[in-house]
Amino acid sequence: LRFSSGVWGGLVQPGGSLRLSCAASGFTLDRFAIGWFRQVPGKEREGVSCISSNGDSTVYASSVKGRFTISRDNAKNTVYLQMKSLKPEDTAVYYCATDYTRRCPTRDSVDYWGEGTLVTVSS
Repeated sequence: LRFSSGVWGGLVQPGGSLRLSCAASGFTLDRFAIGWFRQVPGKEREGVSCISSNGDSTVYASSVKGRFTISRDNAKNTVYLQMKSLKPEDTAVYYCATDYTRRCPTRDSVDYWGEGTLVTVSS
C-alpha cells in the first residue's frame, strides 16, 4: 500500500498557486474518504481538507476555505489539492491520509499517511 505525493513547484510566491496530488498504489481509493493534512515544525499536524469517497462532499479548514479546492479522480486513483492565493502561513509539509473508512480521517484516526510534500510560500 502506498501513497505517493506529487507537487509541481515546491516554492511559490505569496499569491501564487500549486496543485498537490496523491496517487495510491496497491489499493483502490474509491471506497474511502481522503484527507489532506499539513504540519509546520514544532506544531501539531492539522487537517486541511477532506473529500468523500465519491467526491460529492468536501470539508475545509477555515484557514483555507475559499482558497483551496480538493478533488479526486477515482479512475486515476488520485486525489488533488489545488491551492490558490497562497500565503506564507501556508508553508508546511502536506500529507494525504486515510483511515480506510468513508468518514473524513482525523489526525488520531489515520491509518496510513502519504509521503509528505514540502510547500514553501515565500517572496
